Amino acid sequence: MSALPEIRDLVLRHAGRPTPGGLVLHRGDSPTEPMPSQSAPVFALVLQGAKRATLGTRLFAYGAGQFLVASMELPVIAHVSEASPDEPYLVLGLTLRPPLIAELLLDAPPQARGGPAPGIAVSTADDDLLDAVVRLVRLLDRPDDQRVLWAAMEREVVWRLLTGEQGGTVRQVGLGDSNIVQIERAIRWIREHHADLFRVEDAARVAGMSLTSFHRHFRAVTTMTPIQFQKLVRLQEARARLITAPGDVAAVGFAVGYESASQFSREYRRLFGLPPGRDAARLSERSAAEAEVTSSSTV
Repeated sequence: MSALPEIRDLVLRHAGRPTPGGLVLHRGDSPTEPMPSQSAPVFALVLQGAKRATLGTRLFAYGAGQFLVASMELPVIAHVSEASPDEPYLVLGLTLRPPLIAELLLDAPPQARGGPAPGIAVSTADDDLLDAVVRLVRLLDRPDDQRVLWAAMEREVVWRLLTGEQGGTVRQVGLGDSNIVQIERAIRWIREHHADLFRVEDAARVAGMSLTSFHRHFRAVTTMTPIQFQKLVRLQEARARLITAPGDVAAVGFAVGYESASQFSREYRRLFGLPPGRDAARLSERSAAEAEVTSSSTV
């Protein structure tokens, strides 16, 4: 029998309470607006309701019994798509710690030590993973056991992920000397210089890779070309600026690197569904509390 109902009940009871480091239990009573956020090395298991995250043109939709894993910080647009007061969105998030994954990789089977994998992936949780998760969450009701057993239970959950269908993505979190580190270095550089004139050759040089190798590995991890990635970062930064300080749309476009107001408006509308001015006006009507919740993370 699936452990999903018991995990759901435990999360419903403990959501909003203090939890051990690395564990997040969240409840949402209504759908949310698609908002820019940053993925991070995380395992997020949905117990009820559903969520959607978009990376470039790739949509990741996950509902009850499914999980998302992310191996690095990537610019996603995420929102809760199914939730209500009677059936709230419930999710369990666990930070994926590089030292633990690196240690487990020493004993992992060959299939968990394969080639490049996407930076974000979604799968259905199998019974072995759910059994490990329920034992971890049960410790929230047993403080004495928690102090002694938490590390072992966390280790089992991560092992199930590492040896499961998305082990390649999880593996990347623990690899300290790999192409992944080089791609992460380029991603950080692109984010820091998103408003500058962009040449892929410069990003490849920052990564310390040949242009051909950089293109191949960058797309494998992010699902986008470097130029598509930079455009996404620019548009997400523009939306964040418009939300916090709506005003001169053309000035915002210029600030994030666009030289043409019409191009900025066209590309913004293609990504977010509305021209920047109308989108900013609509978002400004939302409450600050809702904005904080919806933009916080992919969990």
